[in-house]
Amino acid sequence: MKLSRELKTAILVIISILLFIWGYSFLKGRDLFVNYKRLYVTYTNVEGLTVAAPVTINGLTVGKVNTIQLDNTTGKLKVELQINTDFPITKASQAEIYAPSPIGGKQIALKILPGDLAQDGDFLISATKLGLTEQLANEVAPLKDKVTVLLDNANKMMENLNGVLDAKTKENLQQSLANLNETIAQFKQTAAQTNSILADNKTKLSNTLGNAEKISANFSKVSDSLAKIELGKTVKKLESTMASVNTMMADMNSGKGTMGKLLKDEAMYNNFTNTSKELELLLQDLRLNPTRYVNVSLFGKKNKPYVAPVTDTIKK
Repeated sequence: MKLSRELKTAILVIISILLFIWGYSFLKGRDLFVNYKRLYVTYTNVEGLTVAAPVTINGLTVGKVNTIQLDNTTGKLKVELQINTDFPITKASQAEIYAPSPIGGKQIALKILPGDLAQDGDFLISATKLGLTEQLANEVAPLKDKVTVLLDNANKMMENLNGVLDAKTKENLQQSLANLNETIAQFKQTAAQTNSILADNKTKLSNTLGNAEKISANFSKVSDSLAKIELGKTVKKLESTMASVNTMMADMNSGKGTMGKLLKDEAMYNNFTNTSKELELLLQDLRLNPTRYVNVSLFGKKNKPYVAPVTDTIKK
């Protein structure tokens, strides 16, 4: 069956209109041949979110942003999401705006939370996650304040330093530096003289060090000799002798033995004293009257009779 020219033209026009509608929908981010679920989210600030931005669940793209409308009454933004997935999305789920990279655009990540399943046309809970740039800006802001305070303090310190370093202080500081340079120069000269003295007396220093080594060697030999003497045995013998002396002194203090009795026995002391006194009297009488004890007569003369002394000439 042949189609008339008018019918062919009509069919071509209808096909063209359908292709135009499909192309327009495709350019707007819609697909007429796919059954989407429409969900809505209300934001106070979409932070640069655009139409056709991806909607993800755990990083997997499950839809896109269809429209963004501004409410003239409240000033809030109503975002329509086209979701193409059989994954169960609940009404308590959060639609979080985030930046996947520092230079990329904004996207929406769905965080599924327990609750009733969302139906076509339901609203989800809005949320916003700071991007890397925003986080960096928030962290830099306190640091900026601290740097500002630090710079202010540095400026004040420099002003105070300039106030302290007046013309006279600067002059004194320059003079001090000059004196320091002079002192360093003198120190260098002294060091040079010391090096010269050491160089001139190098031989003497070497001889002195050699003598010191010899003395050290001799001292080592003396130490070896002392070690061979068996000083320990000598000390033990000395300790034994001292112990005997201590025992003897203890016996003398306690009145034992002849020496102890001489020190402690008063009767023996008195006997010795009396004996000494009588011996002294005898010697004195012998000196005064020798003929009484030695009888030597050449002519037969008789000895004089003994007359006891009236008084003792020995002082008591």
